[in-house]
Amino acid sequence: MRNDFSSTVVNMFRRGILVMSVIAMVNVYLMAVAFGEEPATGSQAPHVILKTKFGEMEIVLFKDLAPKHVESFLKLAEKGFYNGTIFHRIIPGFMIQGGDPLTKDPANRSKFGTGGPGYTVPAEFSKVAHEKGILSAARTADPNSAGSQFFLMVDKAPHLDGQYTVFGEVLKGIEVADTIVSQPRDLRDNPVERIEMTIEVMK
Repeated sequence: MRNDFSSTVVNMFRRGILVMSVIAMVNVYLMAVAFGEEPATGSQAPHVILKTKFGEMEIVLFKDLAPKHVESFLKLAEKGFYNGTIFHRIIPGFMIQGGDPLTKDPANRSKFGTGGPGYTVPAEFSKVAHEKGILSAARTADPNSAGSQFFLMVDKAPHLDGQYTVFGEVLKGIEVADTIVSQPRDLRDNPVERIEMTIEVMK
């Protein structure tokens, strides 16, 4: 009798744990849906190929998370705006930055990092963390001053979370970014040798 009672209690306990686990998983899913912070990365999301002399990176763009930034990035890429620009700022343990049209001309070296497309894009902050592989929009002190410049994370930087607009992520080829960030640089974090890029929109 005692054994039957013990078995009943154990079974009830197990069922209770199972029910609680299911409820917890449902709550997590509902919270994710409610906050809408899980970027779409499937076949419907736009992809680009960023090519350098060190290899290629395939990047997915988060059009649902940052629609204005993705629209601008795609528009510029499709007209060849980024082709011939360089990664003008590389910081090991942090990120690599590019997208400045002034970098097409080596004579502008003192102005690298100040150029843009002639317009700005308003901030589209989210809860997506700045971790390795994340693509984010560079800007000035004004949150709404992003233009064509962007940076790719080679490590995590939580102090950027919620302060800069995340709009994509490297799916393949992150080792290319690791190679780029390890290149010799000057005191302004400019690579000593030019690292040009081209960006193609995948159809």
